[in-house]
Amino acid sequence: MPPSGRRLQTGDTGRDGRAPSPVRRPPTRRQLDAVYRALLEMHGAQQWWPTASEDDEAARLEICFGAILTQNTSWRGAAAALENLQAADALSAQAVLELPHDVLGELVRPSGHYNVKARKLQEFARVVVEECGGVLDTLLDGETDEIRARLLEIWGVGPETADAITLYAARQPTFVVDAYSYRLFERLDLAPGERKYDLYRTFLLDRIGPDVWRLNEWHALIVRHGQGICRRTAPRCDECTLLPRCPFGRREVGLDGRGL
Repeated sequence: MPPSGRRLQTGDTGRDGRAPSPVRRPPTRRQLDAVYRALLEMHGAQQWWPTASEDDEAARLEICFGAILTQNTSWRGAAAALENLQAADALSAQAVLELPHDVLGELVRPSGHYNVKARKLQEFARVVVEECGGVLDTLLDGETDEIRARLLEIWGVGPETADAITLYAARQPTFVVDAYSYRLFERLDLAPGERKYDLYRTFLLDRIGPDVWRLNEWHALIVRHGQGICRRTAPRCDECTLLPRCPFGRREVGLDGRGL
């Protein structure tokens, strides 16, 4: 389960994400592997929802609801909203669809933007019930691109949410790009280009490969690092295992040079 923390602003990375990338060449697989090993050594294995494909459909639906509820908020708020749904016996697509909108909104209030979140949950539930015969796995069946395209057609599901559902609920290979990803790779001067979702996702997926377990770990480690160390403000660069290879961090702590 994701730790609590916000996924909002990228923060200062030493560059403007809207400008052309200053990187002369994209990061290599070897460079990315070195970052991955350093993060894994520092934080340990994370593995969010590692058994989703083996759990029952209700567990996968909860992951989908969680991916929607955590949009622009902390996981703590999303988890509280899920607990409210559980207590109201409303953790099924049919139950969410049948709840009055205002009642559902109150249940998911801890997640923030609760009226919009309620509408998004009901639209997702409507697709499951009316277009998939009430079977979530019909929505999550197929190859990565098929599932992702299907999800992106649902109102309220953007690229990040679609990839989170595809990776964690459908257990298909994709890379979940978020503000933590932009922040980390820009600060390390390993950005593959401009701060564009599909550019990052395609590039990183190509370099990391289709191993779902590793993709899960990559995203979870980036979020963990971004919440605790590589923070939007007041980053704890002096405690970071990546400091020797991080131009931004070395500037923050007053060291010269661009890293090792």
